[in-house]
Amino acid sequence: MQAPTTDSVTLPPQQSASGKKATAEPTRGMRSEIPWWVWVLSAALFSVYTTLSVRIHLRMLSNAFDLGIFEQAVRSYAHGHLPVSEIKGPGFPVLGDHFHPILALMAPFYRLWPSPIVLLVVQAGLIAVSVVPLVCWARRTLGGVAAAVIGVCYGLSWGIASAVGFDFHEWAFAVPLLACSLTALANDRLYAAVYWAMPMLLVKEDLGLTVAVIGVLIALRGERRLGILTAAVGLGGTMLAMLVILPSFNPQGDYAYTFWLTGSSGGMGGPLALLYKFTVGLLTPQTKVSTLLFLLAPTLFLALRSPLLWVVLPTLLWRFASGNSSHWDTGHQYSLVLMPIVFAAFIDALARLRLSRANVRRYLAGSTAITLMILPSFPLWQLVQRATWRTDPRVAVAHRLMDRIPDGATVQASNQLVPQLTNRTSVSMYGWSDSRPNPEWIIVDTRVPLDRKWPLNPLQEQWSLDRQRANGYRTVAAEEGFVLLRHKS
Repeated sequence: MQAPTTDSVTLPPQQSASGKKATAEPTRGMRSEIPWWVWVLSAALFSVYTTLSVRIHLRMLSNAFDLGIFEQAVRSYAHGHLPVSEIKGPGFPVLGDHFHPILALMAPFYRLWPSPIVLLVVQAGLIAVSVVPLVCWARRTLGGVAAAVIGVCYGLSWGIASAVGFDFHEWAFAVPLLACSLTALANDRLYAAVYWAMPMLLVKEDLGLTVAVIGVLIALRGERRLGILTAAVGLGGTMLAMLVILPSFNPQGDYAYTFWLTGSSGGMGGPLALLYKFTVGLLTPQTKVSTLLFLLAPTLFLALRSPLLWVVLPTLLWRFASGNSSHWDTGHQYSLVLMPIVFAAFIDALARLRLSRANVRRYLAGSTAITLMILPSFPLWQLVQRATWRTDPRVAVAHRLMDRIPDGATVQASNQLVPQLTNRTSVSMYGWSDSRPNPEWIIVDTRVPLDRKWPLNPLQEQWSLDRQRANGYRTVAAEEGFVLLRHKS
């Protein structure tokens, strides 16, 4: 990324050359009403996200990791106690896994409608509303047509699609906060940028580092005291969560994911492994380079011309230095928080460079072309596929068998069956080493395709079921590949 010069940081197009102090109040032009079509765009995206994620869940393709875990956490909040997840372990305190107390905001909605669909709808709404500040900013600086194009490209971007297509994640709360904070920052409403950034400390422990980078950018824009304080609070928040709060809740007494960064790599261990991961390891294997190219391609790499892009660094650094290969690619939810940053940098660069209308149109046309070209490779494309709208008859069979399990029972279930039971039972995952032992009920889907079969392979699963029968479980039902067992006691 191009290092920002002093001039480019302190004198953006929206700031006068007189060096007038930034305030928390918006300028007169920023007080204008949000056009109706922006709300229509946001509502349309909300409908798309909700339809996809709910349809995936209704087809029994959602997972214990992570929809089941998050529902159990929200269910705990809704019943007035600290979050626990039976999926992670018997009575496991979720605040010892990741620091996301912001999930408690969903508790009132879950009380009204105790269903995992509540989490999916909230996630869709949070992501959809993030388009509003970005589009309004683009409209003021680039015009209505350009703003609409950017809004659509952002709303259909692959990072958002991957997250919406894979269960629920707490990062959804950070998306509108980032969009609002970066919009305020780019328009020199520096105090507003801080106000929007600070709640991210309650979203997840690593986002304090993102807040710290925002603080550095604020300091470079002239508000040094405010920027340094923001950076210190962000860094301190991450340190407090990782070194104090999470270890105090975790049964093992430490931060559970340190090994991702400190574990051996390439045959090396200790400090050498850490050095490798944060140097050569940041760009190897090639998957990491591909993800970086995918990240910048929708902006035709113009986002590199904006200092706002520095905000992606904390997330990219821990992901690419991680020993978990799922963090490196474009799947799952890991790029969700990067999308508002990249598109904010895109808008900022287009405004900052004061390009001719013809050049702006070329960049927007290129962004649209790339977005549409890669769209079929990501989950939103499922909405135009027939299979998405067909319900396997086995789904009805599964629900009929699960209905035989009484509310409040202890259960072990296959991965995709867990989120179907989290709202009314104490359920953990069958075959997972940390699951509650000796549950009252066991329900297993033996026909899960091999590419989704986890944590046991078919042979391990069959051997395990035979062992359960030998250990006091009787077969209540066996139909269409579903096996329902109940303990004889």
